[in-house]
Amino acid sequence: MEPSIKIKPGATKWDIRQKVWDYIEDNNLANFPRPVHNRIPNFKGANQACDRLADLHEFKSSQTVKVNPDKPQQQARFVTLEARKTLLVPTPRLRTGLFNKITPPQGASKEQLRICSSSQGVKDFSVPVGLDAKIKVDLVVVGSVAVSEKGLRLGKGEGYADMEYGMMASMGAVNESTVVVTVVHDCQVVDIPEGLVESHDLTVDYILTPTRVIKTNCGIPKPQGIIWTKLDTEKLEKIPILKKLRALEEQAGKDVTLGVAPTTAEPGVQTGQPKRQTRRRPKQNMQEEGEGESKQEKIVESEQRARQRPARVRKDSRGDGGGDQEREINRRGRGRRGENMREKGQEEGGGEVTSQRKLPLNVTTVYLGGIPAGLRVSELKTALREREAAPLRLTWQGAQHRAFLDYSDPQAAAQALEALQDLSLNGHSLQAELAKSQRGGKRSGASNRRPRPSTGPKSKTAPPDTESDTNEKTEQ
Repeated sequence: MEPSIKIKPGATKWDIRQKVWDYIEDNNLANFPRPVHNRIPNFKGANQACDRLADLHEFKSSQTVKVNPDKPQQQARFVTLEARKTLLVPTPRLRTGLFNKITPPQGASKEQLRICSSSQGVKDFSVPVGLDAKIKVDLVVVGSVAVSEKGLRLGKGEGYADMEYGMMASMGAVNESTVVVTVVHDCQVVDIPEGLVESHDLTVDYILTPTRVIKTNCGIPKPQGIIWTKLDTEKLEKIPILKKLRALEEQAGKDVTLGVAPTTAEPGVQTGQPKRQTRRRPKQNMQEEGEGESKQEKIVESEQRARQRPARVRKDSRGDGGGDQEREINRRGRGRRGENMREKGQEEGGGEVTSQRKLPLNVTTVYLGGIPAGLRVSELKTALREREAAPLRLTWQGAQHRAFLDYSDPQAAAQALEALQDLSLNGHSLQAELAKSQRGGKRSGASNRRPRPSTGPKSKTAPPDTESDTNEKTEQ
């Protein structure tokens, strides 16, 4: 079958990734979250591709299956649980460990298994598996941005799938007989030059798409462990389990010398590629295709057009003046209403700031706790936009290490909750859950003005109704 995407000679890994991301966006081949750039794409037809897993002989004969935590592989997790096999799911970005073993309730129904296979279910129905666990993984399912029929694979560029496999190899959980499967859209099957494959890159044995099963017969060896010279101290600090594995291997007499991160290196693990340039493509009106996806993007998009919001300038966390541009845009928007312009002082001082838009009559509020000291509200906004979880209104209470996010309806809030699971900023994991007190449950649509301060005590679990006009912060 001729590839849909043509790869030019001399293309780099990042050239191929960008070409695939662009093609998927240009042809509207993905579901939420959008855009797909810098993600494992949640492609349309992912469920059909994942269902093909059950037909593989290697899957039928397996006992323990490891499936990555991304949205497009959710159906693969369900298929594994439905087949009553042991399901291991890596901790997202390896922040708190290596694996979680999913433990459904005794006699779980099909619907309960579907819940267990979701990102929230993985969090609620799992127990951690440590480096010292004596386990054998028979089959591995990973996501990809691009893959070739020869079994060469490209992830999103951060190296986590490669590193997870290397850690499993170090602990003896996988060997040369372990089968690796990837699930992708047909357009993601492209010609990848063999010269791009490095020693740490994970190859695959099977490719599942919505229309076919490809056996790659790949003869390139898979990683035999962590290649420490591909890592640096910064990455080691971000992933504590790597530090633990390095200490164990150092005790065993292995060479664990780290590499030096080049100043231009992207924050990937073992890629050595230039820093990613996050791309934001214009959203397209999508017709969701019955895979449980919400209509949140259509709602937000229509509201944005109605308000004719000015273009946002993303703040670069490394600091190149982008934050000043964003503040200037916000100041111009607020100046028309004669509102307070002390954004910088409020952010740095941790004061309560509200980002307001015209709200519908009923909204659903999400509580975001664990916000680290020193985090700026603009940094949180950037993180929310990157995860496609931008709220209708954001109430910032940095001094109390929390914020409250208002969404148009319960479905939009549930979609945002899923997107915000395992969110970490400045090395701190944030807690996202529905607010215990739905202060936005019944709002008047006639005014955006919040109530005047009250003399009563503030709730510790819900945002106080005590925001004055001088503390309001409005996005136009």
